[in-house]
Order: sequence, then C-alpha cells, then structure tokens
Amino acid sequence: MTTQTRRIAAPADPAATDEMLPSQPIGYWSGVAHRAVIGHIRDAMARVDVTQPQWWTLNRVQRADGPLPRETVLADLAESADTPHDVPRAVDQLIHRGWLDSYGNGELLTVSDTGREAIERIRELVTALRKEIHEGITDEEYVAALRVLRRMADNVRAAAR
Repeated sequence: MTTQTRRIAAPADPAATDEMLPSQPIGYWSGVAHRAVIGHIRDAMARVDVTQPQWWTLNRVQRADGPLPRETVLADLAESADTPHDVPRAVDQLIHRGWLDSYGNGELLTVSDTGREAIERIRELVTALRKEIHEGITDEEYVAALRVLRRMADNVRAAAR
C-alpha cells in the first residue's frame, strides 16, 4: 500500500492548502471544476444564442464524410449530454434554425451553408473560452490532469464489475 492510498479522506474544504489536497475528495473537486467550466461555457454560448449540445451536434455532423444518420449522432453524443433529451432537441433545433439539412424523413443529416458559417463564428468563441479556461496551465499539466481523471474513471468502472 502506498502513502497515497493510506491517507484518510477529509471532508471537502474549499480553502484546503496544497498539503491538504491529497486527502480531499475527488468527487467534490471534480464537481467544482465541472460546474465552473460548464457554467462558463454555457453562459458564453447563450450570449450568442447557441447551446453546448448544438455545438457538439454541428461538429459531429460536420466531421462526417457525407450525410450522417440521425441515430449515429444521437448515439455518439449521448454520453456527453446531461439528459437523454439534449441531443435530440439540439438536432431538431438546428434543423429548424436551418443550420442542419435533413433528408430521408429527417433520418440523414448534413451541415447547411448557414450552419458552416455558424460553426466558424462559434469556433472563435470556443477558442477564446479554451484560452481563458487554460490560462496559467501548461499542456503538460493539462495532459497530466486528464490522465489522472481518466485513470480514476477506469478504476471506478473496473471496481463496478
């Protein structure tokens, strides 16, 4: 058993010092980060009248080599969404807005010309948001943080089997 695994878990403490962080609960801190980052992104997107699920949907459909089945979009983005309704709503909203074209009774999707223009505008916003969020964080630190989070997720999935 390593030193890290023998630490006694402490209650969440927003004022925890660096020395206290090893005993802090990951659920609390990952939640704090999630709420702060997602709230910031969604607030900024709302100011330009787009939602995060709409952004994901536009990107997913744009990456396809041709018309993409609606069910593929829904399946590919399901894990990212907060509810099972977010992505289907985004698809419908984007069709209504004219940013997605649909064919075959709405079962095949492509990005329209206005959708491509919107993607370029939104990409500028997303790039600026990423810069704000990553301020003071090196690529190496970012990669290390993601590796730790990925490993924790893998550990939890393995323990659940």
